[in-house]
Order: sequence, then C-alpha cells, then structure tokens
Amino acid sequence: MLSKVLLSAAFVALSSVAFAESGTPQEQAACRPDVRRFCHTVKEQDGDDAFLACLELHRDNLSTACRDVLKDHGR
Repeated sequence: MLSKVLLSAAFVALSSVAFAESGTPQEQAACRPDVRRFCHTVKEQDGDDAFLACLELHRDNLSTACRDVLKDHGR
C-alpha cells in the first residue's frame, strides 16, 4: 500500500496523470513536496517500487511528515 500511496503522491505532484486513489489525502500531501523535489525523474512505467526506492534513497533529506508516513508503513 505504501508504494501506491507514494506513487499517487508522485502523480499528484507532477499534475500530469490522474492515478488511482491510494493512500489518505494526508499521506499524499505529506510526501508530495518530497516526491516533487527528489523523485521528479521517476516515471509511471518505472513502477511503484521506483518511487518508494527514491524516497528511501533520500530519507535523510525528506520532510519529517514524509518520513513519518514511511515509518507508519514499516519503512
């Protein structure tokens, strides 16, 4: 589910693709700026895990809110 949350956040952040409703609006909002900042090169065809891997790669630089989303999902 976390990867779907992050993927949804990425697509909302990029405003180019309407994607399935996954994750809470709060979770999407928490990670949207970080996805926009750190994962803008990740594409839909790269798959859900690519967004999660990107955020985990940049974990030390993520906002507290997005890190909390990752923690809440066991990441």
